[in-house]
Amino acid sequence: MTLLVEWIKAALLEVQEYFIMVGKTARAAVTRPFYVRDIVEQFEIIGIGSLTVVLLTGMFTGMVLALQSGFTLDQFGARSMVGRLVSASMVKELGPVLTALMVAGRVGSGIAAELGSMMVTDQIAALRALGTDPIRKLVLPRILAGLVMVPLLTCVSVAVGLVGGWITTETQLKVASGVYWNSVVMGLYMQDVWMGLIKPFFLGFAIVSIGCHVGLRTSGGTQGVGRATTNAVVASSVAVLVVNFLVTKLLIVLMY
Repeated sequence: MTLLVEWIKAALLEVQEYFIMVGKTARAAVTRPFYVRDIVEQFEIIGIGSLTVVLLTGMFTGMVLALQSGFTLDQFGARSMVGRLVSASMVKELGPVLTALMVAGRVGSGIAAELGSMMVTDQIAALRALGTDPIRKLVLPRILAGLVMVPLLTCVSVAVGLVGGWITTETQLKVASGVYWNSVVMGLYMQDVWMGLIKPFFLGFAIVSIGCHVGLRTSGGTQGVGRATTNAVVASSVAVLVVNFLVTKLLIVLMY
């Protein structure tokens, strides 16, 4: 019982510290000074650096989705509808979630490792001693980059996924290109597009903010950095799935 109480207290403390960090970041976003160079650098690291893995993920997800759904739809004589299924799945769900999970694995762990190393080597304490706010210098640029780049990466992933589905549909399922693309357009509604565009903002914020929080709470030397990296990947991946469900539920209520 005592262990359970201690665990609950520790969990509540982590949540409290997380929201304190988010509040400080929100304040830093609307006050000077701004470290523009750091912001641009994080845009490149989080956005351009994640492009390859997102392209591969989107392409092969679209291809396997078209392959599997094509043979399933054959049972109903509806192979020509494969584009509709691929577009709806990629735009509304698979594109945002898989992109976010890939970014969580690559960026979340990197942020936690980088900030954790700075914590255990007292670099962040040195920043404070020099009068620099670590939240403004380290956290805000990463969160802004996550808010901007994850939606852009999602758009790239969805586009590549649709192209991958088209390649598989034409080469493996022998469905004409015009039929596939007409089915893609017919299967999309404006609400679906908005859902696919809105969700990545929340997912990107969750990934980067959790990575920053875990990194700034690191202690225990190099072993602590390793633990922080693992915790950041696990926590951000679970957060992606939870936030995705909550945001989807909210958007369904608001838009459908």
